[in-house]
Amino acid sequence: MLRIITLNLNGIRSAWNKGVLPWAAAQNADVVCLQELKAQHADLSDEMRTPDGMHAYYHCAEKKGYSGVGLWCRKQPDALIEGLDAPEAEEFNAEGRYLRADFGKLSVISLYLPSGSSSPERQEAKFRFMDIFLPHLVELTRCGRDVVVCGDWNIAHREIDLKNWKGNRKNSGFLPEERAWVDQVLGAGWRDVYRNLHPEAGEECYTWWSNRGQAWAKNVGWRIDYQLATPELAATARRASVYKEQRFSDHAPLTIDYDYAP
Repeated sequence: MLRIITLNLNGIRSAWNKGVLPWAAAQNADVVCLQELKAQHADLSDEMRTPDGMHAYYHCAEKKGYSGVGLWCRKQPDALIEGLDAPEAEEFNAEGRYLRADFGKLSVISLYLPSGSSSPERQEAKFRFMDIFLPHLVELTRCGRDVVVCGDWNIAHREIDLKNWKGNRKNSGFLPEERAWVDQVLGAGWRDVYRNLHPEAGEECYTWWSNRGQAWAKNVGWRIDYQLATPELAATARRASVYKEQRFSDHAPLTIDYDYAP
């Protein structure tokens, strides 16, 4: 079995203080994909750099207290790739949004797709990233490897993926252009693993809740954290769950078990 977890930490130091490491260690995951570290390497404690039982790798943003992705791996990867190999991706590589680990024929990627909710300028940056990333995703489906891209995609794909879909049709994260882009990604061969296993799941599928109002208490959430996999890998998925018993951040961990041996 291959167990992969993805979780946006909304700050590794904050999540650490809320017990994310003991919980993650108890899950016996092969890989834990982390997003939004909000820390640079100098900010990480020795335990964060070498968590018990795992090899830790981080792609931090150049800007302090911002973005960043990481991987906690049970086995040491054969190779690591940090950032996207394209000149136009430099602005996003500086933000720490992509980290890939290879294990035999398997590639596991931690992704933090930009949010556009803070300003029109950030929405334009999000669209730029999407334009760069789609050809990369197409290339990954043709590379002959089993690949899973885990992370905070900052897009709710369908109406079933968020509580207040009617009121969010003009808001970042549920714009028609963003949803159509996810259609393109899936049309290129990627599989939404959670949705394949739970095609009708509604409120139980949410992975993010705004800190405003009583969104968490009332479960006014969004499903924006995904594991998208190439077809052969996706077909091996057996179980998927969103963990809500403890809160480590404004996101909840998404765990998927694959009947797969790298």
